[in-house]
Amino acid sequence: MPTSVISIATAEHYKWGGAQNTDCDGWYLVGAESLSVIEELMPAGTSESRHYHKAARQFFYVLEGELTIEVEHHLFPVRHGEGIEVHPGQAHQAMNRSDRPLRMLVISQPPSHEDRVPA
Repeated sequence: MPTSVISIATAEHYKWGGAQNTDCDGWYLVGAESLSVIEELMPAGTSESRHYHKAARQFFYVLEGELTIEVEHHLFPVRHGEGIEVHPGQAHQAMNRSDRPLRMLVISQPPSHEDRVPA
């Protein structure tokens, strides 16, 4: 596969969130068999459903704003320039509790979309 520059302007885009949170955006920056890199945009006041992954290890890195992530019933504030690792089997939920948009990278190895279990 040839090398190319990837951005949210050229990457595959998708909308995500539950019935109340459909305003979240994601862009597949890398979608390989063993690795996924996604840029996500969560508007103020949005969250994902609490879940865990059987095999995927994830790293959330904040590009802009502040992520509040609950991991195994503990809340962690993650600010611009910071990240947090979530191990397989750890129940977690990403939230934007701020009044500003949250932009972050979600890196998963292996990719996590087929590995998601409600918690």
